[in-house]
Amino acid sequence: MAGGLEPHLAALRRELGGPAVLSVLVALIAVAITFLLWRFVQGRKSSRKAVLLLGLCDAGKTLLFARLLSGRYRDTQTSITDSSAVYRLSQDKSTNVTLIDLPGHESLRLQFLERFKAAARAIVFVVDSVAFQREVKDVAEFLYQVLVDSTVLRNAPALLIACNKQDVTMAKSAKLIQQQLEKELNTLRVTRSAAPTSLDGSATGGPAQLGKKGKDFDFSQLPMKVEFVECSARGSKGEEGEADLEALQKWLVKVA
Repeated sequence: MAGGLEPHLAALRRELGGPAVLSVLVALIAVAITFLLWRFVQGRKSSRKAVLLLGLCDAGKTLLFARLLSGRYRDTQTSITDSSAVYRLSQDKSTNVTLIDLPGHESLRLQFLERFKAAARAIVFVVDSVAFQREVKDVAEFLYQVLVDSTVLRNAPALLIACNKQDVTMAKSAKLIQQQLEKELNTLRVTRSAAPTSLDGSATGGPAQLGKKGKDFDFSQLPMKVEFVECSARGSKGEEGEADLEALQKWLVKVA
């Protein structure tokens, strides 16, 4: 019996010492490296728990911030510093993010964004849908500065364009706002350098291309996922009513 098995055992030993084993080892090493890289990327993402609220002055960021946290209306004024608080998701009380409302004034917004951008898991860029037509160039300018920043490009946080004040009759739709922003951003990337500099002005490398070279810009070309929603921090019934933030809240659950 033993003599009959010997040829088979010898063949198995030869096979284990040949190319087949090497191929298996290479495949296992490749799987291990892929897993370690995935864990590293997931670890970096999970360490970023902040959701930044950005936008121009009077876009409604601070009221939106207050509504998300308390559900109640409150009178607000132009912010000159940041405000932050833990936001617990209604579907899962054990999951939370840190909401950070940043000043929208032109002299302050980049300074505060520089301070918090590395912690951003997601960004909510709030747009005044009523004033959008006259502010479109300023809105696009600020958004452009965010999108070509080297840290934002590297971390690619989820981005939501929240088209606020939809309770007002003259508010522009999310679709129109998206089209106009794509047009303005396309113009901006042609007329200025797109170097991926830090917001403090320090260069970090070669020029960044916003979108795909040779094609008109659209948001699908960015490394991060970009979505648009319509919302109203004030609500259709004003101070006495509830805000219309359902789409925003669902998005926060998704990115948390």
